[in-house]
Order: sequence, then C-alpha cells, then structure tokens
Amino acid sequence: MRKFDGETLVLASHNKGKLREIAELLAPYGIKVSSAADHGLEEPVEDQDTFIGNARIKAHYAAKATGLPALSDDSGISVDALDGAPGVYTADWAETPTGRDFPMAMRKTWDALEAKSAPSPRRAAFNCTFCLAWPDGHDELFVGKVDGQVVWPMRGTDGHGYDPIFMPDGYDITFGEMDGAEKNRISHRADAFAKLKACFE
Repeated sequence: MRKFDGETLVLASHNKGKLREIAELLAPYGIKVSSAADHGLEEPVEDQDTFIGNARIKAHYAAKATGLPALSDDSGISVDALDGAPGVYTADWAETPTGRDFPMAMRKTWDALEAKSAPSPRRAAFNCTFCLAWPDGHDELFVGKVDGQVVWPMRGTDGHGYDPIFMPDGYDITFGEMDGAEKNRISHRADAFAKLKACFE
C-alpha cells in the first residue's frame, strides 16, 4: 500500500455533506481537504455500473486536473427488495431540473417498495468506496458497508442524502436523527475510512 505523505488532498466531490464528514475524519492527521468545487472542477461523467468504477473516474480526474492527490467517495444505498437499487444511481434518483431533491428520492424509494409490497423489515445497506489517486496514475481502493433497513416516514434533519430513511442495525434511530460523531463512528464511510487510514499512519 502506498502511503500518503502530503499535507493537502482534494476531495473529488461537490457534495458539502461529504466534504464536512471527510474533513472531520482527516483532521486528526493534520491533512487539509479542499473540494473539487474549490478548484473550479466540473463533475466528470460517471458511466460505470460499480461503486469502484465511478470512484476511480472521480479520483483520477481530480488528481490529474489539480496535480494533487485526490480522494473520491462513491457511495449509495442498496435496497434488497429493489434488487440493489438505487445503488450506484443513488444520486441520480434525486436529480431534478433544478438540482438534487433527496426528499423526493426517498419518497420514490419508499413508493417503489410499496408497489412491490415488500415485507418488513425492508433490508438495505449503505455502501462506500474510497479511491485515493495520485497524479502519476496510482490508486488505492477501500470498501465499506453498513447494514440496516429502510423506514418511513423520514426521520431527522441531520446527515444528508438518504440518511432520514436509513436505520442501521442495532439502533432505533435513523442516520438523520443520529449525532454526527456517532454516525461517523459506525457508518459505511467510517468502515471504509478505517481501512483507508492505514495510508496516513
């Protein structure tokens, strides 16, 4: 595994929620994180059908464009009764002509489960793939996951994305109701980060 020996890296994302979470995870290592938006980068086309494939596209694009190591996070929720959907298309389900509407996407997810009369508990998992890429083309991959279930109605205003309808195993609250520090301890991103941090130690 290649070690990261710099002080700054680019998060290959325009998502402010992800930037906040990842900046908090990297803070103990003294690493400063800037976003793709800070560098004026556009979002590359993510045309792969796996989290790993799309994570690689984003990280290598940002690393090449900035000349700095770049970290991407491709993540999403996969619902068992929907054959793993929305999966890599998690953000796409929230797309509207005026931007991303996650309450609409969560309702779409629940309506799809209702249409299939999916039995309870409605099992799901949040998945996360980190790709740390260097300008020379080298990369390292780290995969994380947290299991749980989809619940309704939406609960909580913390977190981001589909957090208000995902209740992780062992808890009676959703990610949207959970304290940020607690979520960062058990989330799919935390699972992937536990493996990624070996690059910084």
